[in-house]
Amino acid sequence: MELENRYSRQVLFPGIGADGQCKLAASAVAIVGCGATGSALASLLARAGVGRIRILDRDYVEISNLQRQSLFDEADAAESMPKAIAAARRIAAFNSQVQVEAQVADLVPANIEELLGAAQVILDGTDNFETRYLINDYAVKKGLPWIYTAAVGSYGVSLNVLPGRTACLACIFPEFPQGVFETCDTAGILGSAVNLAASIAATEALKLLVGAEECLRRTLLSFDVWSNERAEVAADKPRPGCRACGQRNFVHLAGEGRPYITLCGRNSVQIHERHKPLDFTQMAERLRPHGTVRHNDFVLKFCHELYEMTLFLDGRVIIKGTSDAAVARSLYARFIGS
Repeated sequence: MELENRYSRQVLFPGIGADGQCKLAASAVAIVGCGATGSALASLLARAGVGRIRILDRDYVEISNLQRQSLFDEADAAESMPKAIAAARRIAAFNSQVQVEAQVADLVPANIEELLGAAQVILDGTDNFETRYLINDYAVKKGLPWIYTAAVGSYGVSLNVLPGRTACLACIFPEFPQGVFETCDTAGILGSAVNLAASIAATEALKLLVGAEECLRRTLLSFDVWSNERAEVAADKPRPGCRACGQRNFVHLAGEGRPYITLCGRNSVQIHERHKPLDFTQMAERLRPHGTVRHNDFVLKFCHELYEMTLFLDGRVIIKGTSDAAVARSLYARFIGS
């Protein structure tokens, strides 16, 4: 009776109905990135009753996230809680029937099969094209549908990728987009743009999961909530000669793990060269003579002069206070080692 009441208004919608609701309950999705777009996607799909949701994110909550990242609160920011963990806890509080698996990790070629292999649909909550091309390579190779979604400033964009039936990301953008592109650090971002982009992508995911493929949009849709501009680019067919879905040349999937990544809007560098877990108690004792240290079960914070280092259990470190990879690597070698 509780489940009937919980989803009663959604079941009344003809596009879903009782059969569709059962399909959602038996579905499994993966959300890559749980920042602004990813947290909105996770909330919408969990409230809709998608049975299993794997949330993958490499980052932690900061106070500046709260303006647009709907699954987090001030306590999460104060604790530097990993976003995937914080999101899973919040979802459990409003829908305990959904199985949420939090993965505090960075998606790279070495772990992509383990992290995405069980998903029926992959949703994009990332902030960089390198990861999106990696997802695209994996999804096209496996024949898995995925949904590209992005938002910055007042602008949002979304694309459904149905491998072999529609254009893939490499069809639309054969190479990394060139020129100077705005980020949330340079252009800011409106929560309304994020939520509109996520709402569109989440609805497309629901269509896929209930089998309403005839209703799927087959265009690259972009919109600006401030200027009211809107555009669509046809994406209903793969591009002849596409590197990924035509030639099946999965260069991003075959690539080696990235030694570091400069993170969007954070004046930070992530380093993930260590391939073994950290012992926070031992590391705290080692670092305490050199600065202030605090940690919980998921992250360790170390502040030294102008820099803040956040260590994760999997060995990754985010160094805040520089966007210079050489400076970050020097700090990493000095305090963390190999």
